[in-house]
Amino acid sequence: MNNFNLIFPGQGSQTVGMGLDLYQNHKKAKEVFDEVDDTLNFKLSKIIFDGPSELLKLTENTQPAIMATSLAVVKVVEDELKKDITSFSEIVLGHSLGEYSALCSINSLTISETTKILQQRGKAMQQSVGGIETKMVAIIGLDIVNLENELKKFIIKENEVCEIANDNCPGQIILSGTRNAIEDFSEVLKKNGARSVIDLNVSAPFHCSLMNEASKIMEEVLKDTDFKNLNAKFISNVTAKIENDVNKIKGLLIDQISSRVRWRESILVAEKMGSKTFLEVGNGSVLSGMNKRISKNITTQNLLDMKSIEQFINLNKDIL
Repeated sequence: MNNFNLIFPGQGSQTVGMGLDLYQNHKKAKEVFDEVDDTLNFKLSKIIFDGPSELLKLTENTQPAIMATSLAVVKVVEDELKKDITSFSEIVLGHSLGEYSALCSINSLTISETTKILQQRGKAMQQSVGGIETKMVAIIGLDIVNLENELKKFIIKENEVCEIANDNCPGQIILSGTRNAIEDFSEVLKKNGARSVIDLNVSAPFHCSLMNEASKIMEEVLKDTDFKNLNAKFISNVTAKIENDVNKIKGLLIDQISSRVRWRESILVAEKMGSKTFLEVGNGSVLSGMNKRISKNITTQNLLDMKSIEQFINLNKDIL
C-alpha cells in the first residue's frame, strides 16, 4: 500500500501571491510557471504573483493558475525526492478543475495540454450563461439526504433551474441555478433546518444544467486530446468511483461541468481503499477543511510552499 492520497484544489482556492515562494526558490517550480506563460503566450505568472485579484478571479485565468501552483508543488517534491509522486501515492483526485491537475500530476496530460484545456474551459464556463440572472449558494447545516428530499418536493417554475452543484462535506452543500429558483428554495431550506445560506461570489452557475453549452464546447476541446494511460488510481467527481479507462474519463470530464461534484463520497471511497493520509497539493486549505468534516479517521496535510514541502519530506523520510 502506498502511503498518501493526493487531492488537488479547485476554484476558490486562489490568492494573489500563491506559488511565488516556490517560483523564487526552486528551478523546477519556475519551469512550471514559465511553461504555462509560454503556452498561453502571456505572463499569467505576473497576475498570479502580483495581481490584481480581479484579473486572477477571471475564470479563464483562475483555472490554469490554480493548476500551475499545484503542479509546481508536484515538480518540487519529485525533484527533492528524485522519484515520481506515484511512488508514494496510490490515489489521486481533484475538486472540479483539480481533476485536470490530478491527471497532469500523473502524466496523463502534459502541463502545456492542461494549461490550454483549462483556459478554454474557463472561457466556456464564463460565457455559457448570457442574459439570465444566476446564483450559487452554500447551504450550511443540512445533510444531503434532507436537502435532496426537500428538492424533490420543491416546484421549480418553467425556465428556472435549482440543482445541487457540490456535495462537499456533511453540512456544506452548494446549490447552483437561476437566481429566483435558488433564492426561493433557500427560503424553504431555512425553514427546514438550514443553519445559514451563504451567497458565493462566482461568475457563473457552475456544475448545473445551465453549463450544458460549456459541456458541448469542452467536448470539442477534449476530442483531439490524447490522454495517456494512468499510473495511479483516479476517482472521478461525477461517479465517485475509481476510473481507469481514459476514454471514459474524457467523457466524465465533459459531464463534470454540468454535474454534481461528489467530493464527500469520493473521499470516503479513497478512505476505504486503505490509506488514511491525504495531501492537499497546491494553494489554500479548502479541501483539508472539508475532509475534517467528512471523516474523523483521516488526516490531511497541505503542500503549498517550500516550508511545508520540507516539513513533509523531513517528517516522512523513513517511508518516502
